[in-house]
Amino acid sequence: MVDSVGYWHGLHSVIAEDLDTLDPDQLRQALRATRAEVAFKQALIDKLTHENAILKRLKFAAQSEKYSAEQRSLLNETFDADLAALAADRNGTVVGQARRRQAATQAREAPAAPAAPRDPP
Repeated sequence: MVDSVGYWHGLHSVIAEDLDTLDPDQLRQALRATRAEVAFKQALIDKLTHENAILKRLKFAAQSEKYSAEQRSLLNETFDADLAALAADRNGTVVGQARRRQAATQAREAPAAPAAPRDPP
């Protein structure tokens, strides 16, 4: 009933044996194995519950959020207008940055103005 690693295989093997005949170490080992088995099964249940919830959400969201042809058309028009506005803003920002860089470069490269002659004291 114990594998090569020392774990008990299943709760039924512990119940089937007479618990009164097991020494304290064997009882502790059986308890640890049973707790590990319960923890594994609970993790599996949690995982499957989560997957089931995701699948239900995907299935029922598609049914409840269908758009009519008019709604879809309006939505696509809105998306297109938003994308065009973002592209224009982005292009304006890029052009503005390029102009600022060019002005800064020209200012650095321009020769300094000659100093005005000073009046002698």
